[in-house]
Amino acid sequence: MCFTPPMQPRLAAILIMLFIGLCPVVSAGGKADNKASVSVHLETEGTDNPKMIFPQQVGSQTRYFRRVPEVGAKDVISFSPFPSDAGGDYGVVFKLKDNASRRLAAVTSANQGRWLLIMINGRAVDGVVIDRQVDDGVVVAWKGVNLADIAVLDDSMPRIGQEGQKKKKKQTTEQP
Repeated sequence: MCFTPPMQPRLAAILIMLFIGLCPVVSAGGKADNKASVSVHLETEGTDNPKMIFPQQVGSQTRYFRRVPEVGAKDVISFSPFPSDAGGDYGVVFKLKDNASRRLAAVTSANQGRWLLIMINGRAVDGVVIDRQVDDGVVVAWKGVNLADIAVLDDSMPRIGQEGQKKKKKQTTEQP
């Protein structure tokens, strides 16, 4: 019969603190987080599974959108901001990867008359009615984007026309 003495409480506490301290490092898996959040959600019926949809006020109506986006930040190659016609805020053009472009073309072909909701950094910025198939691989948020959103997008993805260029790292020390 083998007897193992109980672990000392102090040693157990130290091991638990070490384990908890290493958890964020282990769960990150060495991948850099994409700081910007961009998503395009398709309108659906309000009678769908409540866990799979969310309500959004569009004008004077409440519309329902799929929680799972049709396009996400990983589908975006580059972006370009522009001043909106509404004034005081900005719009953004997003250029999509080829597979996302084909997916969006299929979705917009089959769902004409429904809304697409564009969200940036967890905030609904604009919505558009699908009136034709979107087959050019470009999604436009015409308004609702602020300078803070653009700064986060700049940190996460290149501007249109600068897709192949590497970003220069900011220098933290002053050089003579």
